Amino acid sequence: MERGGDQARRLVDAVRVRDAATVLHLDADAFFAAVEQRDKPSLRGKPVLVGGVGGRGVVSTASYEARRAGARSAMPMARARRLCPAAAVLVPRFAAYAAYSQVIMDVLRELTPAVEPLSIDEAFADLALAPGGTPEPEDAAAQLQARVAELTGLTVSVGVGRSKLVAKIASDLRKPGGVVVVRPEDEDDVLLPLDVRTVPGVGPATQGALERLGVRTVADLRRQPLDTLTMTLGEAHGTGLYLMSRGLDDRPVVTTTERKSAGAERTFAVDLRGRDVVLSAVDDVVDEALQRLERHGGAARTVVAKVRYADFSTVTRSVTFPHPTAADADLRDAARRAVLAAGVVEPVRLLGVAFHALSPHAQLALDLDAHLFDAPRRAVVGEHDHVSGRLADDWATVPGDGDAVDGDGEADDATTSGPALPDGTSVPGVDDVVAALVEDDARLVGAEKAVVGRPLGGSQVGRPLEESNARPGLDVEHATLGRGWVVHVRGREATVRFETALTPPARSRVLDLDEDPLVLVEPVGVTPPSQVPPALRDDARRR
Repeated sequence: MERGGDQARRLVDAVRVRDAATVLHLDADAFFAAVEQRDKPSLRGKPVLVGGVGGRGVVSTASYEARRAGARSAMPMARARRLCPAAAVLVPRFAAYAAYSQVIMDVLRELTPAVEPLSIDEAFADLALAPGGTPEPEDAAAQLQARVAELTGLTVSVGVGRSKLVAKIASDLRKPGGVVVVRPEDEDDVLLPLDVRTVPGVGPATQGALERLGVRTVADLRRQPLDTLTMTLGEAHGTGLYLMSRGLDDRPVVTTTERKSAGAERTFAVDLRGRDVVLSAVDDVVDEALQRLERHGGAARTVVAKVRYADFSTVTRSVTFPHPTAADADLRDAARRAVLAAGVVEPVRLLGVAFHALSPHAQLALDLDAHLFDAPRRAVVGEHDHVSGRLADDWATVPGDGDAVDGDGEADDATTSGPALPDGTSVPGVDDVVAALVEDDARLVGAEKAVVGRPLGGSQVGRPLEESNARPGLDVEHATLGRGWVVHVRGREATVRFETALTPPARSRVLDLDEDPLVLVEPVGVTPPSQVPPALRDDARRR
């Protein structure tokens, strides 16, 4: 294979980048926590932690007030609580976040129809395709921030550059509520001094490998020869970082509504031991994943299983069928085989199953000739180790624990896509799996039960509140006191704050659930600041 300077020059010359800053990246600030503070007036200006509340819970999002005390996304919740004991700890309410996300994405589409959502709280947009001509990036960012604040009361950070890479890095530089426009002639001044960890794809394992080369900044990374990076990190990853250190990224903004994956994962309060126990837990995770698959395509060609062990090392295995299938038995069997292919020899902390290469059409496997049409037996098992921890490949590294779902995108160490299977099918990256989980409001972070049993989800809506289905932050309603949210429930005694975005901050009230029953309800949705009574708006500004 050709090496050296000629190859590097050919590589650089092959990348065609824009000549103007027309790629915009929007990132909602501390999104999950900000929504909770917006919907719960008593929490505004106070530290909030959103995430798992069980013994192994992980912080999905920390409000900026909590971050000042040292709490952050992907940190074990127990540690975050020690650092910030005054923080309100809440479970995620994905239905609420989805409602706010929809408004934000619609505002972005008012600016340009070319919008590519990355997750529930961030997206790219192509300003070059804006109706009426390309706007000035500073004007577009200001218009975007003002409109989002007007409709949701939330702040967003905006970065603009000539590539997705530069725009995403720029949006992180002045959080919260900042705007950074990086024009082509200013890229080196902005990029080169940055810590190498700001480059997408540089997680803990890659950072360690780069440190051994003396690489700590983007400038250090740029000085590395292509050969050195590919020999150290592998052909694909090394080549990618060589280009990114030069700001070279020609990926277009892709406008699509096609869903890439559907899946589910569980972190267990007690490690699973034994093949039969693990397979029983896999079946339960598959049940949840199949429900999502049915809503988003119905058929899949690739099944990916993720197994995280007690030492936090993580292995993924995939099974690929010759054709997409919607047969529950085949998909379940593939998930089991993928888990077993991971080599279940240690106590298991987390299991995940995701379906990829989704399709609305499934290949009919007529039983005419078993050796030709038996898809499960002919499915390809991907023999690719993707291990986090001691032998980490960064694409598979999730910060903290597997039940962490970042609500602001600021703790993402994973790359957005993984390596390819033998047949060329792309193995999904962590971002794909996380996005699939976040889009479904039925999933709550932080499993309370040890093994099987579907986690509390949308099916609980409409049911009476009791200790078994209570989680801090969930929405409830009382026949006369109205709407509120759960602080905690012990036995038949519930502590609730009856408040909404349209009411003053409320104090906690203790109710006897036998005398004052409460019902779990869906979040109320987005309340524009203009609908809040003026006196309350003034009070919020004073606080």
